[in-house]
Amino acid sequence: MEQSAQRSPQFLKTPDAAARLGLSPRTLEKHRCYGTGPNFHKLGGRVVYSIEALDAWAELGRRRSTSDPGTGVCLPAKRFSAPPER
Repeated sequence: MEQSAQRSPQFLKTPDAAARLGLSPRTLEKHRCYGTGPNFHKLGGRVVYSIEALDAWAELGRRRSTSDPGTGVCLPAKRFSAPPER
């Protein structure tokens, strides 16, 4: 394997994670505060997301049609009276 070949990052910072999901960074920050978004890691003072966690969270919202109830739910980025169940 060639040394100049770069590995893709395993973790993404908030702006890059938001872009991957098609969200604004602020929306992803709100999801983090409310506990409704993808799992994240705190590395030192930095918040990062694994690509696997982003993809798994997005998969919760997969539907085949508007009448498909799906198997999971991606909640909106807002405060709930009780913690959302996953």
